[in-house]
Amino acid sequence: MKSIKTKLKVNNYQKTLLAKHTGVARHAYNWGLNTCIEEYKLTKKRPSAITLHKRLIAEVKSENPWYYEVSKCAPQQALRDLDRAFKNFLTIPKCRFPKFKKKGQKDSFYLEGNIKILHGNYIQLPRIGRVKTYEILPSVPVKNVTISKKANNWYISFKYDLEPVPNLTPTPKERAVIGVDVGINTLATCSDGTKFANVKPYRQAKKRLTRYQRRLKKKELGFLRNATQTKNRAKAVKKLAKIHKKVADTRADALHKLTTWLAKNHSTIVIEDLNVSGMLKNHKIASAIADCGFYEFKRQLTYKCEWYRSKLVIADRFYPSSQICSQCGHKQKMPLSARRYECGACGCETDRDFNAAVNLENYVNK
Repeated sequence: MKSIKTKLKVNNYQKTLLAKHTGVARHAYNWGLNTCIEEYKLTKKRPSAITLHKRLIAEVKSENPWYYEVSKCAPQQALRDLDRAFKNFLTIPKCRFPKFKKKGQKDSFYLEGNIKILHGNYIQLPRIGRVKTYEILPSVPVKNVTISKKANNWYISFKYDLEPVPNLTPTPKERAVIGVDVGINTLATCSDGTKFANVKPYRQAKKRLTRYQRRLKKKELGFLRNATQTKNRAKAVKKLAKIHKKVADTRADALHKLTTWLAKNHSTIVIEDLNVSGMLKNHKIASAIADCGFYEFKRQLTYKCEWYRSKLVIADRFYPSSQICSQCGHKQKMPLSARRYECGACGCETDRDFNAAVNLENYVNK
């Protein structure tokens, strides 16, 4: 299976339809959550998604005719998502109790049915019609789609079966084994000497984010003042969201280029098993760690190695790649402030990150 997410090129009429779908999905989710809370207080039981959908048709749709202006899949899937959220809360320790959804935060909805890809960059959606995309879509059958909104832009995503030929044909490899050491100053240092600079998108946009957040804070809420200030606040929210989106897109672009190059041109890639959640607890470097996207790097590399028939090896979390000399194997302590590795046994002197990358390459030969 492969998934794709691309931006939609919609007109004002289509934007209104999409907004109605997200509104109905949000209303159904919040109604279902409130119903589950009230039902549990009375009977100590929680209704299932099927029971909630039957009550939604009988009680809510008759009182709210705008439910019939959108596809029935949007509220139905919202109740399924609510049911899954409750199950995750009860089974997974770190999952929190479901929260009520707010307008403008993670707006999305689900569609299924008569969905077809037309003429490359057009897709036919139920109750919405033919919508244009900015990218050429693959000519594959689509069963369902998810449409989401981010920074005033609409995106569509769906999954499709990945054919084994020619997409999974092994690509010519430039190197058999390569070790990759990720860091803050340099995003990735490879054992062949290649270095990928860390773009640090959040750090570059931090001043602008601070400025726009301050402007947003000064805007009054509409029910406190008037409609004009409500519009000004909405404009400030959109401007701030655009900057956040640019930061996320810049980081994702750098990670995609790096992981694609690694998986496409190397037979075996060796990386460290970093404790990212533990590193984020250090408030001195938490912002810099989050700006790198170490977890996303590992996630992308995992599925891209399957695409290009490469092998991903994850070294043991306690493997001292930074403390071992890559030439003689001597082990010594290395504080974080030391950026050069100077071996006390053989006198070898090299870059700390490059030494760790070579040790990761040697990890598979042990």
